[in-house]
Amino acid sequence: MTNAVQRQTVASSNLANLDTPGYKTQEATFADALADSIGATVSLTNGGHLTGSASGGVSQTRDVGGLAYKRDGNNVQLDRELLSMTSAAGDFSKAQTALAAKFRLVRYAINEGR
Repeated sequence: MTNAVQRQTVASSNLANLDTPGYKTQEATFADALADSIGATVSLTNGGHLTGSASGGVSQTRDVGGLAYKRDGNNVQLDRELLSMTSAAGDFSKAQTALAAKFRLVRYAINEGR
């Protein structure tokens, strides 16, 4: 869900700079966030609690190459950014549905024990 929010934020930033001379299109890189999450160290304390140094999965941004530049040096494309925002919104919705289903299962397990 965090990655989808990050992608929407980057796309909205690109759209806000649609007419800014010299602005380069940015994109969120999921691979970096995944590598950070996988490489995070997680351990148990004496009390059995989890501790770790996970970054929260926040992805980094980078310039997008291969896009056509306008005369003012800006390479933001409206259609590409709108498609990116729609895709990120769909991914967020999917993750939200999966998380809600997991919470329903936990709630069911708790209530069945009574």
